[in-house]
Amino acid sequence: MAARFSDAEIAAMLAEPKILPSGFWAKTEPRSKRGHSESECAASGSTGRDYRLILRQNDRNPLDFSLIIGHLPSGSSLLFRLRRYNGKHQHSNIIESTRFDDFHVHRATERYQLLGMKEDSYAEPSSSYSDINGALRCAIADCAFEIASPGQRHIMEMLSC
Repeated sequence: MAARFSDAEIAAMLAEPKILPSGFWAKTEPRSKRGHSESECAASGSTGRDYRLILRQNDRNPLDFSLIIGHLPSGSSLLFRLRRYNGKHQHSNIIESTRFDDFHVHRATERYQLLGMKEDSYAEPSSSYSDINGALRCAIADCAFEIASPGQRHIMEMLSC
């Protein structure tokens, strides 16, 4: 069974400083996988939680991408998706009865979990990015990521959203 978290727990996980390992940029180099490229990087939370930063991009359409910030709960192999920065395509929010066709950010919510839907089914349009690199900059800034190596801290300045 998948883990469930309240909105307060989700907010705490998003705010928790997450330490990216030294050389994380190289670890995000994509590997080809059946029509798309994918890369993954683990990060440690300041309270000991395990996080994952996953990037997926369609090989043919650069606007078809997904950047996932997830938490791997202790004792579980199922990733709880806290945020998902998606490329430009149509999305519908069932509860709110809204629909849009734009870049958008999925957010884990308690209310969608209670309906039995995926935790990050709710999304909001975003004009903060227009490609996967911009989505990565926003994800790092929005989700309290830090770089372990002091020699690489300049990367965080380059990545600010």
